[in-house]
Amino acid sequence: MQMSYLAVFLILLLPISSSSSSSSSASTLVEKKFKECLITQLDGNSESVDKILFTKSSSQYPQVLEALEQNPRWVNSSNKPLLILTPFHESEIQAGIRCSRELGLQLRVRSGGHDYEGLSYLSEVPFVMVDLINMRSIQVNLSDETAWVQAGASVGELYYQISKASKVHGFPAGTCPSVGIGGHISGGGQGVMLRKHGLAADHVVDAYIIEANGEIHDRKSMGEDVFWAIRGGSATSFGVILAWKIRLVRVPPIVTGFNVFKTVEEGAKNLIHRWQYIAPELPEDLVIRVIAQNSGDKPKKLRALFNSLFLGGVDRLIPLMNQSFPELGLQAKDCTEMNWIQSVMFIAGFDIHDPLELLLNRTTSPKSSFKAKSDFVKEPIPETGLEGAWKMLVEEEASTVMILEPYGGIMNEISESETPFPHRKGNLYNIQYLVNWNGNSNEESKRHLLWAKMIYRYMTPYVSKSPRAAYFNYKDLDLGQNLLDNTSYSMASVWGEKYFKGNFRRLAQIKTKFDPQNFFRNEQSIPLLNAHPYK
Repeated sequence: MQMSYLAVFLILLLPISSSSSSSSSASTLVEKKFKECLITQLDGNSESVDKILFTKSSSQYPQVLEALEQNPRWVNSSNKPLLILTPFHESEIQAGIRCSRELGLQLRVRSGGHDYEGLSYLSEVPFVMVDLINMRSIQVNLSDETAWVQAGASVGELYYQISKASKVHGFPAGTCPSVGIGGHISGGGQGVMLRKHGLAADHVVDAYIIEANGEIHDRKSMGEDVFWAIRGGSATSFGVILAWKIRLVRVPPIVTGFNVFKTVEEGAKNLIHRWQYIAPELPEDLVIRVIAQNSGDKPKKLRALFNSLFLGGVDRLIPLMNQSFPELGLQAKDCTEMNWIQSVMFIAGFDIHDPLELLLNRTTSPKSSFKAKSDFVKEPIPETGLEGAWKMLVEEEASTVMILEPYGGIMNEISESETPFPHRKGNLYNIQYLVNWNGNSNEESKRHLLWAKMIYRYMTPYVSKSPRAAYFNYKDLDLGQNLLDNTSYSMASVWGEKYFKGNFRRLAQIKTKFDPQNFFRNEQSIPLLNAHPYK
């Protein structure tokens, strides 16, 4: 008989009123039953289970948990997994799903550990974390210009393997090499080739997913509705992604990058204001991002980085910039010609002559606590509006950043309903607000989290409305979150429509058919259409 996870939750909570030893005993009992179930599911192979299952009492548990913990904000959290499963084979994930269901445990999946709210390794209810660190093979097939990528691979590992196979192929995913490809594509996956090629999710042609009964589906057997949903619509709401089959894109043998820094004295504020009118209208081969941050000096001042990738040579770029954005004053000496994989290094902040193996590093260093929020801008923000944002940026004591990513190009040609990611035509750019700080006390965290809320509130008049849109991969629980058990569709719509707009209802319809028991759930998972809270 299957236990509800709420029952297990209550069993584990009851001893708190008596003694910690009783609580430990309850946890140990669940751990023991899970291990026994896993051994049974894997045909009695206890040796293999010992290699992939880590309980809280295991000496290796902290190391496994913290290996890909990208945000120290949660290091001291008590909401950690009851067990960690590190499978080498899909059968071990299938067993983990079946045993979790049997014992009423929730299941969370970690591919890279970059979930902005830590939902891959935190939960208020008892759960098993499936860490895909051992499932990251990549097979590039140049004959049909595709690649199969296991969900545990990082974006950097994918880029690296593509570069080893070809000098004229690339992939339009994100800028941070250590991000897991499983989660990245699940939320859309924007990067610096977005204006030319769209999102990472736009280039998925097949996938393998394990559903709540432990069955494995490919595109054909899951059906086109589910295949639509998992490409940017929170794949973890539907099952465990095993692998994506992606279509590679052609890249020129020479591309050009530039980093141009501007201070307030050098006209940074005017340039950013002007950038809003120019960047979304540029040819799709050119992307110019703006990274606005406080200088770190005392007194702090605004400093802007114009960070660019052009899919071509400097001989074409300079005339284009002179015509389109002469105010920036770009010169050939500011530019670096390189091949595509070197541009990946360049955008990630490495020297282009550094070893490409740096892309294989799974961890970020140094790690600092952070909070992020996001917005989409549909009309240029007036200078007075931007001035208030710059003031807040430099007044905060911690490190603060606003990253402006231009849209336009091919994004204007893709329908809002092509995939669950709806932020297409009509968006000038995306904003990511970031605050980073060292130290991890509750008081310190609250202070910096407040800054994120304040700048988000301040920007309200200047950004998208009805709904105020947000990017799912920049997950933000401030927008709203589900109840511990079932959340109604209307309650979840508070946050869901911000991420998915009109696609949210279709996602809920597909979820209701594919995972009717709502086994795959978290604080911002797609709800069932017919869910009743508290039942």
